[in-house]
Amino acid sequence: MKRKTLGTESRPRLVVFRSNRYFYGQLIDDSKGQTIASVDKAADPEAAGKAIADLAIKKKIKSVIFDRAGYKYHGLVKKFADAARSAGLEF
Repeated sequence: MKRKTLGTESRPRLVVFRSNRYFYGQLIDDSKGQTIASVDKAADPEAAGKAIADLAIKKKIKSVIFDRAGYKYHGLVKKFADAARSAGLEF
């Protein structure tokens, strides 16, 4: 059984997607079905993590639920998460 991760307005879901070239990050409020902030086409996962954390902090969001979308937590996904944490997000 797959567990569904849901974000709220006060603690949105941080979703990561990676293609062969780019990293994407989104902060999603599942209760309203809205994307709060997003980072598109960042070639460096650390830059994407820092950028999404900066957008979240500007919107007064400090805590998120990390959704790695099925990717294993190592390598580039770990770099993304570590950069977001070091920029001020908690998850």
